[in-house]
Amino acid sequence: MTSQKKHETTLKTSVITQEIDLFSTLSDSWWEEDGHFAPLHQMNPCRLEFIRNEVLQHLNKNTGDTSGLPYTGLDFLDIGCGGGLVCEPIARLGGKVTGIDASEKAIEIARAHANQNSLTIAYNHTTAETLAQQDKRFDVITALEIVEHVADLNDFMASISALLRPGGLAFVSTLNRNTKSFIKAIIAAEYVLRWLPRGTHDWQRFIKPHELVKSLHHNGLTTLNMNGMLYNPLTGGFSLSEHNLDVNYILCCQKVCA
Repeated sequence: MTSQKKHETTLKTSVITQEIDLFSTLSDSWWEEDGHFAPLHQMNPCRLEFIRNEVLQHLNKNTGDTSGLPYTGLDFLDIGCGGGLVCEPIARLGGKVTGIDASEKAIEIARAHANQNSLTIAYNHTTAETLAQQDKRFDVITALEIVEHVADLNDFMASISALLRPGGLAFVSTLNRNTKSFIKAIIAAEYVLRWLPRGTHDWQRFIKPHELVKSLHHNGLTTLNMNGMLYNPLTGGFSLSEHNLDVNYILCCQKVCA
């Protein structure tokens, strides 16, 4: 066995096969706004607002742009891109976008949808760990609603740090681990409202904000801002909150310059 193949064999992975298998079976419904991924469709405007605000503030790119393409000149990576719900809006705002996912079925759906909408997005069936070994670097990385599905948080964050250029930004959104999140994200979402198939989430894998910040810091990433994302049952949408991180939350961090 060559040294290269031996390295590939021993490369750590954050992928949990059972998790990927589950999401692969749901992939046909990625773009159905009232389907299995309805919560992500409802959450998307809120997530995209937070990302745009932080990118414009901290990367100082085209802050006075009036063309509607504020992400021009920035390389984005969306890890766990699924069907492309985040990739496509970013591409429409001028970003050069790469989307990766461990589910081959999700990548097929994402490519087909981007082609239908005449969008140029580089979709790849791979993992963050594998991509990090290829000396790829990005200005902005998004890892949204994925860290609660990885095998090892610190290993996953190490890959994000390796993929991020010095001074670049990473965005992570996930679920807090407490009684309220168990009631809302597990009992309500999976058993009462049936937004998601039972077993989609494991409450034990939810991550408290201080745990996520600690992992980021350990991997050379400094937290810049953190907001909760609050669901409004009357409007069916989410809004940002500076103070309420009880269930869903999103943060922006920056790689410490060398």
